Amino acid sequence: MLELRPNCECCDRDLPPASLEARICSFECTFCVACAEGILAQRCPNCSGELVRRPIRPAAGLARHPASSTRHLSSS
Repeated sequence: MLELRPNCECCDRDLPPASLEARICSFECTFCVACAEGILAQRCPNCSGELVRRPIRPAAGLARHPASSTRHLSSS
């Protein structure tokens, strides 16, 4: 189950669960589209993995499995 992290690890921009602007790697590192396409060149700075659009969890799924509220920031 994806955590659906609430923010970009690079710029700390809010990324709510329904955001089409969220990008993730296979380890769920989360970035906004501006950082992913800009300074990160579609590569995760933590694992070098590809950054892809994070899927949207339907509202019924969010009710049973809410998004994470823990914010993450990359050290790089």
